[in-house]
Amino acid sequence: MDIRNIAIIAHVDHGKTTLVDQLLRQSGSFRENQAVAERAMDSNDIERERGITILAKATSVEWKGTRINIVDTPGHADFGGEVERILSMVDGVCLLVDAAEGPMPQTKFVTSKALALGLRPIVVLNKVDKPAAEPDQTLNEVFDLFANLGATDEQLDFPHVYASGVNGWADETMDGPKKDMSALFDLILRHVPPPAQLAHKDEPFQMLATTLGADPFLGRLLTGRVEAGTARPGDTLKALSRDGERVEQFRVSKILAFRGLTQTPIDEAVAGDIVTIAGMSKATVADTLCAPEVETALPAQPIDPPTISVTFGINDSPLAGRDGNKVQSRVIRERLMKEAETNVAIRVEDTPGGDAFVVSGRGELQMGVLIENMRREGFELSISRPRVIFREENGERLEPIEEVIIDVDDDYTGVVIEKLTGDRKGDLVEMRPAGHGKTRIVAHVPSRGLIGYQGEFMTDTRGNGVLNRIFHDWAPYKGPIQGRRQGVLISMEDGVSVAYALWNLEERGKLFIGAQEQVYQGMIIGEHSRDNDLEVNPLKGKKLTNVRASGTDEAVRLTPPVRMSLEEAIAYIDDDELVEVTPKIVRLRKRYLDPHERKRQSRTDN
Repeated sequence: MDIRNIAIIAHVDHGKTTLVDQLLRQSGSFRENQAVAERAMDSNDIERERGITILAKATSVEWKGTRINIVDTPGHADFGGEVERILSMVDGVCLLVDAAEGPMPQTKFVTSKALALGLRPIVVLNKVDKPAAEPDQTLNEVFDLFANLGATDEQLDFPHVYASGVNGWADETMDGPKKDMSALFDLILRHVPPPAQLAHKDEPFQMLATTLGADPFLGRLLTGRVEAGTARPGDTLKALSRDGERVEQFRVSKILAFRGLTQTPIDEAVAGDIVTIAGMSKATVADTLCAPEVETALPAQPIDPPTISVTFGINDSPLAGRDGNKVQSRVIRERLMKEAETNVAIRVEDTPGGDAFVVSGRGELQMGVLIENMRREGFELSISRPRVIFREENGERLEPIEEVIIDVDDDYTGVVIEKLTGDRKGDLVEMRPAGHGKTRIVAHVPSRGLIGYQGEFMTDTRGNGVLNRIFHDWAPYKGPIQGRRQGVLISMEDGVSVAYALWNLEERGKLFIGAQEQVYQGMIIGEHSRDNDLEVNPLKGKKLTNVRASGTDEAVRLTPPVRMSLEEAIAYIDDDELVEVTPKIVRLRKRYLDPHERKRQSRTDN
């Protein structure tokens, strides 16, 4: 059977997973009466809830006698560690762009890597049936993007289709029949070349491992494209590291291939196909699985380094152990090491005390997803403020810079630019009208300056702004950046909060808790209206007297408290504060550092 390997690239929420649903449905991968969940490729609970793709996943469909292997790539830069390696498995890319929003940061990030690998793109202008869609303008923007990224003349001569993933149609013209996705299927068969590896099918077996997984019955699983030769269950293979050193020799226990939404055991892995191999115990991503006679490893894409680190510790608050059942540092360490094994963009290091672990990754969202998964599994954790990882080159200190693209109402452009270029040491790169009373702002801002900015940005723009960010480059250190301006309200007592006490505290600032909630000494219960921290008593009840007069016992009416999400809490805290995470609740608390630790952290930041 002929084979085509293609990756689908898109920015967050541009409709990529919905489009893959339609391709699976219309190619006959599902039975007529089969119950299939919407966005079937989003297998993770968090992916479904947030509408983002976190894990790169592959599927395959059959169309006119040809097997099309489709790889669904993550749509957020924090999960870019998945994307970079995936592109080495495919021979073409399908770039999906929202016809109303145009190319966005993730589009640029992944497309630049695809063009550098020489892959020829197909452009799908999705959501052309939206009232605000401007497909012709979007097409011009895509062309300009390709030109700016150094595309060759052959890559610039790209075909395109107009589509509506939700309604299940794609056509080569706007006035097409709008019936099904056959125009896109046929374009993939015409435009994407068959795998060049088919010419090497008689050579010794070689495969570059690009994604790592685990199965309770099969053990370690490595997925990749077969670069040469064939392999069968029972064959003896070896694993070579990126440097060519031998990692292990193993026997292939099973070979799986993607067939629709499931992986099916097959008798033979052939050159050019994307398969999963089981049987190894040490081999990992970027290793070459090959026949014993092969001596050189296949070239592997380097993985971008982590840009932030967060300290995971045990929950040692007075309320520890009430919600979760996994509270020991040993159990937390095992879980983090397991995560680092399957997610190569994450790095885990032990701290000298042994009860906390420094986890380094791509961004706040990646850390938030890991913590959210752990709390759902029953873990209790204390999380520190994210810290940016610096680099030293030629005696100069470098820090990560991110490209920020913001779409905001014209009325709020002033405050956004002032915050980015003033307090947060950013540089304005571009500012232009984005239609319908909106402005697009592009700026290069240090990663340090963006920690905690998302919530402030949503407040400044009255919830109407859209902020996207992506790693841009390393640049010389730009000096200290001021953190949170407001102080916090700290509980000075242990017990249950009282409505009367909170009512009196409302004039001091915003509260994070309501009445009848457990609090303890050192717990942060609100934000102070001034820049200093203030210890308060949320347990103080109303003094009773024997005097009864009109208006004395009026009802206490509290303003609803501010409830922070996990990511908001992590971004909000300062260096001497922690987020207490349990399966049921997220709390903030003070971490009282000894003077030496406080001095060391201050020196590190500045």
